[in-house]
Amino acid sequence: MPEATDAAGAPVFVVQLHDARRRHYDVRLEADGVLKSWAVPLGPSLDPAVKRLAVFTTDHDLEYATYEGVHAEAKYGSGAVIVWDAGVYTNLTRDKQRRPIPAGEAIERGHLKVHLRGVKLNGTWAFTRTDSDWLLVKVRDESADPMLDLTVSEPRSILSGLTIDELAATRPTA
Repeated sequence: MPEATDAAGAPVFVVQLHDARRRHYDVRLEADGVLKSWAVPLGPSLDPAVKRLAVFTTDHDLEYATYEGVHAEAKYGSGAVIVWDAGVYTNLTRDKQRRPIPAGEAIERGHLKVHLRGVKLNGTWAFTRTDSDWLLVKVRDESADPMLDLTVSEPRSILSGLTIDELAATRPTA
């Protein structure tokens, strides 16, 4: 997995599957020295017609990008966590004059468009703030596939190779 801001200088992203009170995918993007995070209950979709709820959550330390394990109620919540996907991303967000907008500023403005290059997820997604939450939507591109659900076909961690249930059964609570 790439380290935060990999050798080529690209910021990292990670998608962690978290089996908390409710199982969800935490989509995290490196920006402003932290991981900006959204809880996506159903996970990222490759179908541009699908709008996924994305609840903006607390920032996480960059080191958390490689966290995988089971922990009791703690700083980031209880339950099993696997690294479902990770890689680097390019911020594609632009203003009306086509000038780049830094990721942190784009998040504050309520719209961020990124191109992911991960193990499982590749292509462009948009995060858009609504009145109360955010939406995560796949942009129509060569990686869009309405027939493929990676949350079903690719359930394993890219680090350990375990499913979240296998990890929960084999790791002690920390």
